[in-house]
Amino acid sequence: MSSTEADDPPATPRGGMAMHLTRRFRFAALVAAAAVAATAAPAHAAPGALSRAHTAGRVQSGPDLVRYTWPGVYFEGRFRGTGVGVVLDDPHNDYDVQVDGTTVATLVTPGRTTHRITGLTDAEHRVRLVKRTESPWAAGAFGGFTAEPGGRLLAKPQARHRRIEFIGDSLTAGYGNTSTKRDCSANGGVARNTNADLAFGPLTARALGADYRVNAQSGLGMVRNYNGGDPGVTFRTYYDRVLQHLDESRRGHDGWRPQLVVIGLGTNDFSTAINPGEPWTAESLVTAYRTAYHGFLDRLRHRYGPGTTIVVGATAAGGTTAFADAAERVVRERNARGDDRVRYWYYDDPKLDRLGCDWHFSLHDHRVIAGLLTGHLAGLRLPW
Repeated sequence: MSSTEADDPPATPRGGMAMHLTRRFRFAALVAAAAVAATAAPAHAAPGALSRAHTAGRVQSGPDLVRYTWPGVYFEGRFRGTGVGVVLDDPHNDYDVQVDGTTVATLVTPGRTTHRITGLTDAEHRVRLVKRTESPWAAGAFGGFTAEPGGRLLAKPQARHRRIEFIGDSLTAGYGNTSTKRDCSANGGVARNTNADLAFGPLTARALGADYRVNAQSGLGMVRNYNGGDPGVTFRTYYDRVLQHLDESRRGHDGWRPQLVVIGLGTNDFSTAINPGEPWTAESLVTAYRTAYHGFLDRLRHRYGPGTTIVVGATAAGGTTAFADAAERVVRERNARGDDRVRYWYYDDPKLDRLGCDWHFSLHDHRVIAGLLTGHLAGLRLPW
């Protein structure tokens, strides 16, 4: 059984952004996999609860809550007893709650709440909370797990030795992947049809037994965004921010050091025709893309060191090979400079149906791509 104890009603998410791939999502509801009941307990965990939750995500820590914006952030805990509570303060995002590997509740823009899962066998269990959606305009907050009366929280799960970072755009974020229709306007919209936890990155990481981060933002490119939108910013503007909407949340290295980074940036740069008034020609866009990509790789090398393998991914975009050709050239240039741990990966498959929202990858597609990536990684000498 699952239940939700809300201190305050969910706030209404703010209005839309101009570019459709980065627009804000509006909804306020709760969907649970079991029966729902309400009681009056406050939405906060016991002191020290956060120390009993494991995460590899990018979070801003506070005394009682951790805040975050990037998609796919997850928290894992262990407890003994017949139930567990999940403390949240987030009117913007959707979450899955999983117990012992099974999703037992989906929380839709839950607001300030303690959501309780009850009726479990009196035994040791694992609980996992994962953020399904994007929210680059606003942070969600997690306050830890709570045990039901008679139960107790246990020490948090150990961090996994393998660590992977996935960097990209909507294709990496899992945009609209749970939809079975390309037009999502009548079946809940993009947010209700997105689950970053089922995108190819997390699927690959779980297959390899790795902790991971998903640093992805829809609509953004390396130098040019979707259809030339928001020309004052690119993905590189936000990458260093812990909270995407706050420039002051930039910070130095937080101890995260992945052995593998997989990048997918370029679809938005090259998938649409250059519009009148944009400062590009086809040739200058490729040149700017390559220059910016090298700078971005330099940042990653400075942050993670020479031992991390970086996979530069590319796929079909806009009916041309411009994205793939430019990405492959970047890798050849890095290799010529002596950095042989930068590798190229082109992925495509005739089985991809692109039935997600707005022609994005479907759940089926993400499973196919995860298989392709896992196979590609098997051929690399990864340092783990």
